[in-house]
Amino acid sequence: MNQNSGLMKTAIIAVISALIGGGVAYAGFSKMGNAANDVTTTTQTPTKAGATKISNIKVNSSSQTTTAFQKVNTSVVSVVNLQKQQQSTGDLSELFGSGTLSGNKSNAKSNSSDLEESSEGSGLIYEKKDGKAYIVTNNHVVADSDKVEVILSDGTKLEATLVGTDAISDLAVLKIDGAKVKKTATFGDSDSIKAGESVLAIGSPLGSEYATSVTQGIISAKKRTIDVTDETTGQATVIQTDTAINPGNSGGPLVNMAGQVVGINSMKLASNGDTTVEGMGFAIPSNEVVKIINQLVANGKVVRPALGISVIDLTNISSTQQSSVLKLPSTVNSGVVVASVTSNSVAKKAGISKYDVIVGLGGKTVSSVADLHTILYSYAMNSTTEIQYYHNGSLKKANVKLTQAASSDSTTTTK
Repeated sequence: MNQNSGLMKTAIIAVISALIGGGVAYAGFSKMGNAANDVTTTTQTPTKAGATKISNIKVNSSSQTTTAFQKVNTSVVSVVNLQKQQQSTGDLSELFGSGTLSGNKSNAKSNSSDLEESSEGSGLIYEKKDGKAYIVTNNHVVADSDKVEVILSDGTKLEATLVGTDAISDLAVLKIDGAKVKKTATFGDSDSIKAGESVLAIGSPLGSEYATSVTQGIISAKKRTIDVTDETTGQATVIQTDTAINPGNSGGPLVNMAGQVVGINSMKLASNGDTTVEGMGFAIPSNEVVKIINQLVANGKVVRPALGISVIDLTNISSTQQSSVLKLPSTVNSGVVVASVTSNSVAKKAGISKYDVIVGLGGKTVSSVADLHTILYSYAMNSTTEIQYYHNGSLKKANVKLTQAASSDSTTTTK
C-alpha cells in the first residue's frame, strides 16, 4: 500500500491529533427520552491486603443514542478508492534519470497495471433492489478511481460499480451485490431538524481500521452557506454540526435520535488562517441527497436548469459601487449581481444584462448565490418561472423557461 496515499481529505482540513488520557468518572447516568439504566452490583470487600477483586457490576443500558446507532450501523460501509500506480520496469539507467549510462539511452518503461489504495472514505447502504444494494457516498471519495471496493460492517469486501457521480453536490452512487446486505438505512426530513438537536456521525475515520466508529454532537446550524473550493459551485448550503468528523468520515451518515439519516458528512473546517478550529463539520442535507441520488440511479448523472449567467453576492460590492454603478435604491441590501451573460442563454432572452441585480426567483427571495443555486436547482427542466431583478435602479420582472442544461460534470461557473 502506498504509505503516502493517505486517507481521503475532506475540503479544507488540518489534522491535529491529541492523546487524551484518564478515565471517565461517573457520578450518575443521564437519561435521554425513555433511557433506562439498570445496575446490579455485588461488592466484594477484600479481607486482607493484596486480595482486591473486581466488583461484579452488570449494566442493562438502553438509550436513544444506542438505539439510533443500532438502526444504522450495519448499513455504514468503508469505501476504498483504488488507482493505477506508475511502476518502473526499466534497467539500471533509470537511476541516472532520463540521461544515458555508458552511452546507451534508457529504455525504462512504466507499468500502470497494478492498483493500489489511493484513499478511503465512508458510504451508506440506502436501498436493496433486484439483488443489488445501492450506496451513497461523496463524489470526492471515488474521484479518479480505477476501481472501487466496499467493505461491509462485518468485514466482507466487495467490488463496487459506479452508478453515477455529481461533482456539484459532491455525491456519488455505487452498486454492489446485495446477497450479504441485511439492512438498509432510511432518510429523515432535513428540513425538520433544529439547532441544538442531538445527532450521530458514523463512518471510518482514518480508514477501515476504525470502521463503524460513532461520535455524538448537536446540530450547530440548520442551513449554513459556506464557500467550496470547487469551481462548479462556489458556495453550498449545508448542515453544520459539532459532531467529530475526521478524514475518512466523508460519505458517512449524520443520524438523528430516531435512527434516520438527515445528512451525508462531507467536509470539516479545522483551521481558518492562523486560527485552529474545533467542532465545525458539515453535511449535505438529506433532502438534497435523496433528490440527487434518485437522478443518478435513473440517468447516471444530474442535469440541472441554468440561467446562463455568472453571479456574485451583492454583499461583495461596496456601498459606493452599489449606488454609482448598480444604481440600486438604498433599501436593497441583498441579492446577486450579474457579472456576465452567455449569448443565447435564457437570461439573455429574458432581457437580463451585466450589472443587473437578481433579488427573486419564482416568488422566493434571492439573498445570495447559494439561494439562487438552491431555488434554481429545485426546478425541473423546461419549467417556466418568474425572475425579479433590478436594472439601472428599477425593479423588473420577466418569465424565463429553464431549458438550458448544466451537466453535473460541467466546469463552468455559470448558474
